[in-house]
Amino acid sequence: MNWNTPEVVAEVSPHGVGLLTLNRPKALNALSLPMVRALSAALTAWRDDPTVRAVAVRGSGKHGPFGAFCAGGDIRFFHQAATQGDPALEDFFTEEYALNHLIFTYPKPYLAFMDGIVMGGGMGISQGGSVRVVTEHTKMAMPETHIGLFPDVGGGYFLSRCPGHVGEYLALTGHVMGAAEAVAYGLADVIAPADRLPDAWTALQQIDAPNPEAFAAAWQRWMDAAGWVRRVAADAPLLTAEVEAAFGEASVPAIVAALARMPTAGAAQALEVLRTRSPLMLHVVLEQVRRARRMNLADDLRMERDLVRHCFQTGHLQRSGTSSETVEGIRALAVDKDHSPRWNPPRIEDVTPDMVAPFFVSPWPAHAHPLRALA
Repeated sequence: MNWNTPEVVAEVSPHGVGLLTLNRPKALNALSLPMVRALSAALTAWRDDPTVRAVAVRGSGKHGPFGAFCAGGDIRFFHQAATQGDPALEDFFTEEYALNHLIFTYPKPYLAFMDGIVMGGGMGISQGGSVRVVTEHTKMAMPETHIGLFPDVGGGYFLSRCPGHVGEYLALTGHVMGAAEAVAYGLADVIAPADRLPDAWTALQQIDAPNPEAFAAAWQRWMDAAGWVRRVAADAPLLTAEVEAAFGEASVPAIVAALARMPTAGAAQALEVLRTRSPLMLHVVLEQVRRARRMNLADDLRMERDLVRHCFQTGHLQRSGTSSETVEGIRALAVDKDHSPRWNPPRIEDVTPDMVAPFFVSPWPAHAHPLRALA
């Protein structure tokens, strides 16, 4: 079968490697619903095809393959669908999260070439990979609090499993990581020179392995021979222990207070960033990460599906459509581009527990949850 679309090129090499290329470079390969469906169809078929030994995914840049992986979901579509009441918005998140689960539980080697921008939905289609390759051009983040959203696509699950309270820091601030940070925090496996990625893409297609296990071993030998590294340089710009500890405080106001007491540039920068993010969603996100730390992937994705419904239809605050925190955040960043979101409430200190708790009440009974089949 042919799963090619204009935005996703899907093919199988002669030796049985499924090759996926995101092909929407002008939008930094931001995921559309047709892209999610194309990826899901190809991966499901290849999972059940014994002649397919492994899968590799990359993004197209403006000048050809590689250069950009995936900037996330198509937030312009989110804005338009939310303001017009388009039910495709619900389909997008249900199908995207099911795709994330498929990748995390994939039974064959899944190689993600995370060159360039890797954010939001791009993390969702790469973090479940068995080999996650980053380069000197990688810019990785879960920046959703910047648009009044939360780190979804399994973000609660994989961020909460970063060392210490780094996950809270990444989730709340949306900090952009380079390759060394990504490896140190457990969000990437190897660092490769960007100019070697085309050679690697060619090489993996030439591996003639009888099964997925043999492919994985052969690919590891190739990476070792190529000198791709798993270690982090001593001068990597990692989070200081003091700032990391601050993000272990019990609440967002306590985190802010702890940072304010620290006479360091790192603390001041983190505090400045938090003051620009959605106060409401900072509180929601902290609770999300803390809950997800005790959850398996399927339960986390179900929680995130609940959260995203509440983000666009915040019934307990009588907000939906253009009045929702998420639509306002997208408006300020990507539609009007005034970069002046009107957050409601406007201050971290104004958010109450009663505003946060209903986000974690599912809109669906368990038997009717759109992700009830995930295990």
